[in-house]
Amino acid sequence: MEQRKEKNLQGRKAKLAICLATLVSNAPYHRLKVGLLTRVWNHIKPYIRNKDVNVRVSSLTLLGAIVSAQTPLPEVKVLLQQPSVSLLPNAGPAVITRLGDPDWWRNETLQEAEGRASLYSEQPQAESCWLIRLCISLVVNPREDSYSDSDVGSAANIQYEPSPVRLEALQVLARLVKGYFSMAQSYLMELGEVACKCMQETDASIQLHGAKLLEELGTGIVQQQKPDSSVPISQRVTVCEAATFWNMILSGPLPGALQNEQHPTLQTSACDALSSVLPDAFTSLPDKCQILCITLLLGLNHSENPLVKAAAARALGVYILFPCLRQDVLFVADTANAILMSLNDKSPNVRAKAAWSLGNLTDTLIVNMESMGHTFQEEFSDLLLLKMLKSATEASKDKDKVKSNAVRALGNLLHFLQPYHIVKPRFSESIESSIQALIATVLGDGTMKVKWNACYALGNVFKNTALPLGKATWSTDSYNALTTVVKSCKNFKVRIKSAMALSTPSSRQQYGSIEQFGKIWNSLITALQKSEDTEDFLEFKYCSSLRAQICQALIHMLNMATLEDMPCIHNSLIEEGERIKTYMLQYLKSGVDEEETQEIQEHRDQMLKHAIDHVRSIQETSVGMKITEVTFFEDLLLSCENEIKA
Repeated sequence: MEQRKEKNLQGRKAKLAICLATLVSNAPYHRLKVGLLTRVWNHIKPYIRNKDVNVRVSSLTLLGAIVSAQTPLPEVKVLLQQPSVSLLPNAGPAVITRLGDPDWWRNETLQEAEGRASLYSEQPQAESCWLIRLCISLVVNPREDSYSDSDVGSAANIQYEPSPVRLEALQVLARLVKGYFSMAQSYLMELGEVACKCMQETDASIQLHGAKLLEELGTGIVQQQKPDSSVPISQRVTVCEAATFWNMILSGPLPGALQNEQHPTLQTSACDALSSVLPDAFTSLPDKCQILCITLLLGLNHSENPLVKAAAARALGVYILFPCLRQDVLFVADTANAILMSLNDKSPNVRAKAAWSLGNLTDTLIVNMESMGHTFQEEFSDLLLLKMLKSATEASKDKDKVKSNAVRALGNLLHFLQPYHIVKPRFSESIESSIQALIATVLGDGTMKVKWNACYALGNVFKNTALPLGKATWSTDSYNALTTVVKSCKNFKVRIKSAMALSTPSSRQQYGSIEQFGKIWNSLITALQKSEDTEDFLEFKYCSSLRAQICQALIHMLNMATLEDMPCIHNSLIEEGERIKTYMLQYLKSGVDEEETQEIQEHRDQMLKHAIDHVRSIQETSVGMKITEVTFFEDLLLSCENEIKA
């Protein structure tokens, strides 16, 4: 009877902890009173060492939920940096044991209990995190005491904590690394060793969670090195440390996990982990390690398992952006062939990942074109380029997840083409088909992300002065598609991108006939009038950005206008002059973003002044020509200067 009562009691404790974990995961603690999580934290600590395995697991689940709550929270950071507490009998002599006092957890500081602001004083960067130490011990240290009746284990693994406890501890570690990497980085090598040890075990679940921990470690290093990272350079993991870390991992069980065909889920996670290598660290790795990574990924791209193949295709899309690899024509070609193969896979997920990687690969082509000039373009296979163009065109008709990146790739490829490509008959048909595919996507019923990418792609196409924009039959269709979207698309981000594309052509000739120029100009005026027309309240925050982009496009066109274009411009100023003036003033004074610099504002003034000079010069060539347009824009500039001075 007593045993049954005890078992029921432990079951209720486990369920309560799970309920609390669900609550913590869904509550906006960053908006609530400080100290709530501290109370939950202090109440759960005693149960981490409970005799019942289910209670221990659910307690770890709750701790994992806390460290995942709107990370990073200052309150949780302080809780993690409390003095180290031993919750394991074999945690080592350096750790203080409080288990003799059943109420040790109540003896926290008053500030912790009440959640005062003094909790958030600066903490030493390398201060020990007791929860990381605890979870490492639960995963790798032998257990000395006996199991409770509810513990499940076999003689083979009885020396460790039960598998559910170890798995939950690994998940807590992964969440800690993801949310509080600056704290976890002092354990980088040790956590790497934990991941390696897990991947060497026979338990497939332990192996998998070891690989996931490794991925979070790699991602944490990469995030720290991003240009917008708030972590001071002096407090980041150095490139040398990252290279040492990955050298250890690649010399360990990771290559074996990648080749473990009996465990495709592990292969997938290992592939994701391998894609989290810091690019600069990859450059610093020994040649044999670099070759190993590339060889494994290219090989896994042939896997019959769609999960593995998708992960490999995505990883190749990451590696193609590495500075040390993207200028290697052979690697780019090998990667392109591998991605194109996956782009034809029967699995939608594989095709989606392959399309994303193809987009990255074509981004690389543009970067190489701009940095290396004709050298790279001439070395890159024409046949492969044509194959990429055809495959991307076909992929643009696929599902939206494939289509959004396929059109991105098309825009890059058409931008990459050189005159000697364009004049070749075998390219002509593919170019026409590709651009028509972009036009169809802009006007189609795809998601807004797809439309945005298609508008972006057309803008990329317009940058290629070797293409016969303004003369080819597809020019009118392209402009009609963009002007339709800029006037009526429900999504303002798509409208902004279409207006940006319309301001891309670098010469008047590219805008086509007088009629075509007039249609584009009038469409932009109409779009300006409708820049507040939306039924979605969330779109209003993009109104000013849309108007600014339209104004920029109008000034750009004004800079290229001919004498024959003036009647259209004149009529629009007569009919909508006051509204145009209002929006132009807003553009010249504030711009797209609140953080616009003085330099950018002055640049806009200069663009308008240049446009005024251009219009004056073409009007002076015609005897008796009215100068309404010049007067209008000069008054606009004067009004802007007066308002700024005021």
